[in-house]
Amino acid sequence: MIKIPFFVPDFDEREEQAVVNVLRGGWIAMGPSVEAFEVAFAKALDCQFAVALNSCTAALHIANILIDLGPGDEVIVPSLTFAATANAVHFTGATPIFADVAGPEDWTLCPESVKARITPRTKAIIPMHYAGYPCDMDAFASLADSHGCAIIEDACHGLGGSLDGQAMGTIGKMGCFSFYSNKIMTTGEGGMLTTNDEALAQRARAIRSHGQTKTAVDRMRGAMGYDITEVGYNYRLDDLRASIGLVQLERLAPSVIRRRELVARYKSELENVEEVHIPEHGGRGEPAHYILPACVRGVDRDALRAGMAEDGIQTSMHYPPVHHFGHYIDPSLELPHTEWVGKNALSLPLYPSMTDDQVVAVCDSIRRRVGRA
Repeated sequence: MIKIPFFVPDFDEREEQAVVNVLRGGWIAMGPSVEAFEVAFAKALDCQFAVALNSCTAALHIANILIDLGPGDEVIVPSLTFAATANAVHFTGATPIFADVAGPEDWTLCPESVKARITPRTKAIIPMHYAGYPCDMDAFASLADSHGCAIIEDACHGLGGSLDGQAMGTIGKMGCFSFYSNKIMTTGEGGMLTTNDEALAQRARAIRSHGQTKTAVDRMRGAMGYDITEVGYNYRLDDLRASIGLVQLERLAPSVIRRRELVARYKSELENVEEVHIPEHGGRGEPAHYILPACVRGVDRDALRAGMAEDGIQTSMHYPPVHHFGHYIDPSLELPHTEWVGKNALSLPLYPSMTDDQVVAVCDSIRRRVGRA
């Protein structure tokens, strides 16, 4: 029986009422609520444009299209990420090139590893703000400027965090966000692309809806027809999910604050547990604390997870290295830090409604189980 789940969505009657209002309003597809969500999201992150989509994968794919990525091109990505980061490069026919993370104390993408992989075919770098900790964006900006490539931020973990006062996802050419069910804010499924380039935003809006110049809601408002300007996709977000997103956006700041408090409590409780350590991942900026990854040292990580599960505590691990999956496997590729993290990472429960007593219970379980693992 699960006593402490890995994640619990942060909902109440406000999300319920928002959905009911959309249902009663008679328009549930992409429309006024999506438009309002885009405006509110851009304002919250202090960027010019936000384009709502049905997933972060869609955002990554469109971002790759917007830099005219295609066969023969290369994009440098972390292997310590969810496979969608690499998959979205493949969608265009380009090749993802995997780079290592910085080291045992910093699991964000390593600038030196990226630099070593840049070739004349490199068109973009996609840093992923692992666990909500900012990457070394100054280093990546320097590399991008020197080699004429774009920076696309995979900010699926970074919503609510910042670097030098600038929101993650607004630092590169484009940023890509996820609203999947266990993210810092959720619409069940959903995503967002951010940019300060109006032309990119306009093209992204067309691509998300089959390449149409006018959408269904435009025609409802009086437009008499539309053109198809390029091959697009059905990557639209609907008003039902957008209405949830608008409420969730109001929770974002207090959610990050509570996550920060919980992480501090975890660190205090585990301070003297040598076998489980919480890295600082470079210590840059203000982390979003999407997940709480710890590294397990000197004990069997999977045995520890199994023991904690017996105590009713759900855990996870982020992530199996992408270059170990069958589609991407390359026996000649050596990413030693990423492979070390893949063997030793342990993600602990973290969500805004979690209590301090629950944190203590998780840490008590760790203390009991490390000796047996």
